[in-house]
Amino acid sequence: MHIHIVGICGTFMGGVAQLAAAAGHRVTGCDANVYPPMSDQLRAAGIDLIEGFSVDQLALKPDLYVIGNAISRGNELLEAILNEGLPYTSGPQWLGQTLLPGKHVLTVAGTHGKTTTSSMLAWILEANGYNPGFLIGGVPSDFGHSARLTDSNYFVIEGDEYDTCFFDKRSKFVHYRPKTAILNNLEFDHADIFENLHAIETQFHHLVRTMAQNACVVVNGQSDALARVLARGLYSQCEFFNDVRGWHLEGTDVFCRDQLIGTMNIQLPGHHNALNALAAIVASTHVGIEPEAALNAMKDFCGVKRRLELRGIERNVAVYDDFAHHPTAIRETIVALKQKLPENAKVVAVFEPRSNTMKMGTMKEALPESFSQADVVICYADPKLGWDAQAALSPLGAKLHVCHSIEETVNATLAVIGNGDAVLVMSNGAFGGIHGKLLAALKL
Repeated sequence: MHIHIVGICGTFMGGVAQLAAAAGHRVTGCDANVYPPMSDQLRAAGIDLIEGFSVDQLALKPDLYVIGNAISRGNELLEAILNEGLPYTSGPQWLGQTLLPGKHVLTVAGTHGKTTTSSMLAWILEANGYNPGFLIGGVPSDFGHSARLTDSNYFVIEGDEYDTCFFDKRSKFVHYRPKTAILNNLEFDHADIFENLHAIETQFHHLVRTMAQNACVVVNGQSDALARVLARGLYSQCEFFNDVRGWHLEGTDVFCRDQLIGTMNIQLPGHHNALNALAAIVASTHVGIEPEAALNAMKDFCGVKRRLELRGIERNVAVYDDFAHHPTAIRETIVALKQKLPENAKVVAVFEPRSNTMKMGTMKEALPESFSQADVVICYADPKLGWDAQAALSPLGAKLHVCHSIEETVNATLAVIGNGDAVLVMSNGAFGGIHGKLLAALKL
């Protein structure tokens, strides 16, 4: 089958493309911006790419168009597909109907930690000989790529609550029908598509409602929102983590209810990562992996790119990259890094409010508290930002610097860092390549 993917270069759709190619389909695709690293990955998989959404792509005459969720009505190619009555579907629906049937699907959902926990789970299965396929919204360092198709019966997929496509406003994860699902946490996010937290809870309810009686839901027992989700209907087995009713941590000791299981020993800093690992371990037991074997695998887990990823050290200044863009994730990431550093080292947080929710200013009131543990906060306020970053972050006082260009942000960062400090760059985008610019400047 020839599949043409409209909006191919995002992490998720690029992963779908690579899986489709691995399954033996001819895959082509287009996007507004075709650039590395995703373009390199796709071309290496034998996928032909087209820049832009010109109508002349209809001449390719694919058997099916797969439409990415970033593609909206008014898109030239989409409108032509609709006018001609050509067959189309979404990426999640195509996966759910084509590649996932017959597999034991393990889905990781939640506001935070999806990518890290999915990577941990895939690694535990890999280390124990399960050879899983996977589709993850980042690049696990242990695998080197975000998507893989194998002949295994096991498939790990990051369960994104964002909408599916222009014609399907359900969350992506409702298409996956998992046999094992992790619900890591649940907070309000994605203000561009969800009116409130209750609306997101409804989507999680839809996910749980599709699961079989012999399936297993692994749930963070300290989340009130997830408790409300379960109260609306639970038909599967349920295991709690982060809760004395189930699996929990006492320091580094792992308990299942009152039974000591073993010791958590992971390379990633922060209590939130220990909880991510615990959730992955619990989920792995549902496919028959012994807890001790899962714990042992986690000792070797190397992490995920763009999750407290060390990009380089110059003049004894470390530059880290992180995807954090929600107030809770920002706070936890800063705390985790502080724990990792010597007591006298400063954490200089360099932040770009770039997500749709951040651009709207929906959570700006929560940001000062999120940055409270940082020693210096440098916010890059794009001129198109729809709110006053200086005013919103003013409770941070003298440790706040607001900049309006990448160059200004680089210079402001260089002016405040000293020997042994760490720069923590946080954005869900490329941030103008600021990591490389900082490291290059430090070399001089």
